[in-house]
Amino acid sequence: MTNNTNNPAGNYAAVNGINLYYEIHGTGEPLIMLHGGFGTFDMFAALSPALMRDHQVIGVDLYGHGRTAITDRAIDFEQMGDDIASLIQHLGLEKADVLGYSLGGAVALQTAIRHPERVNKLVLISAPFKHTGWHSETQTGMSSIALSSSLALLYMKPI
Repeated sequence: MTNNTNNPAGNYAAVNGINLYYEIHGTGEPLIMLHGGFGTFDMFAALSPALMRDHQVIGVDLYGHGRTAITDRAIDFEQMGDDIASLIQHLGLEKADVLGYSLGGAVALQTAIRHPERVNKLVLISAPFKHTGWHSETQTGMSSIALSSSLALLYMKPI
């Protein structure tokens, strides 16, 4: 269990060249929750209170989502898995349980594959692990996301 206090306002961890947003709620064994694509930790609003009774829930906004800004880095499952492993280390944890839904499931899977020493238990919900089952239109759309993100950085200015 981490020594960090619960902070519903959230924190940022400087990991792998980005500032990764996370929140800590509850006490017990650490459980990192990773949301689906285009979402945030808030996607788990109905589920997380029940888990907080027995776990220290660590909710993350994945790279390029919610309160974690996108940079010139590509959106990449492997790199995002490295981000989660680095967050576990940043929090002073030896290991954590990791739960991921959809995109978060793919990131959780990469975290476990690339950093098995950091993952205790793995829970995957509707997680893609390869693209061969996707419709061609979906593959094309998903491939354009990294390009669209890069173009958005060039043309969008903060208000």
